[in-house]
Amino acid sequence: MRAVFIQGAEEHPAAFCYQVNGSCPRTVHTLGIQLVIYLACAAGMLTIVLGNLFVAFAVSYFKALHTPTNFLLLSLALADMFLGLLVLPLSTIRSVESCWFFGDFLCRLHTYLDTLFCLTSIFHLCFISIDRHCAICDPLLYPSKFTVRVALWYVLAGWGVPATYTAFFLYTDVVETRLRQWLEETPCVGSCQLLLNKFWGWLNFPLFFVPCLIMISSYVKIFVVATRQAQQITTLSNSLAGAAKHERKAAKTLGIAVGIYLLCWLPFTIDTMVDSLLHFITPPLVFDIFIWFAYFNSACNPIIYVFSYRWFRKALKLTLSQKIFSRQTRTVDLYQE
Repeated sequence: MRAVFIQGAEEHPAAFCYQVNGSCPRTVHTLGIQLVIYLACAAGMLTIVLGNLFVAFAVSYFKALHTPTNFLLLSLALADMFLGLLVLPLSTIRSVESCWFFGDFLCRLHTYLDTLFCLTSIFHLCFISIDRHCAICDPLLYPSKFTVRVALWYVLAGWGVPATYTAFFLYTDVVETRLRQWLEETPCVGSCQLLLNKFWGWLNFPLFFVPCLIMISSYVKIFVVATRQAQQITTLSNSLAGAAKHERKAAKTLGIAVGIYLLCWLPFTIDTMVDSLLHFITPPLVFDIFIWFAYFNSACNPIIYVFSYRWFRKALKLTLSQKIFSRQTRTVDLYQE
């Protein structure tokens, strides 16, 4: 297992995580820098957990929000919330201390949960874009095509596929034995890099690119259809202008979500692919920044809802004003203007 951690590492210009051969070098920060990083990471975790906790609560509590689409939002919020609760605390310590001090078992479990929640979040964003595409491009058949049962199947796939995929590589011997020729040198002690090999970045690329392609194509078609429908509705009847406005807002909301998704995940995904070809030359600090930028996507979804969804703002107002303790509040129509 692990050897004893170096005592007084701050006094050494080149500190290491453990006092053994092959130990990872440790980047020693001043107390002030450590405090700033801890506070920044804590603020990010708090935003992720509280924001997604409220989304989960609102969809579960208010009966008006019990729709197939919102069940997807609920499942997405749970994935992002669990990421903030179970993964980011240890990720914060690893980023600040530049070492993993929690043993092999927790290293494997942490990597599993990290990959699971991130992939689940990506899959759910993809499924939500498909749902919005059906709602706007095929509105007459949408209620019969996208039912609660279909939404639950999407939720099951959104969790089941990432869970099975990640477990296959982390809890089987496929990497250590069957793909040994692809492995790089054994990671240094204290890195918690279980999947540091040439094929990993390219193997994960389809899991990013395919949902990304689906979301972009869905958004483009939604924008085209919504614009055309808005023009037709405006010319036929001014009384239906509200519907056109709703469609344009749906297209805009999806576009913002896709844009932030790309902004957060592209740097990490591209670096993982390119770095595997260049023998992992990315500095640890830069790699940490890319990882936390991807984590930040989990905090963005509730923020998008605040500015895009009237029902979310109304639910937030009712919760903060403590009106949720009234029995009538549960049945309030949050969609009413």
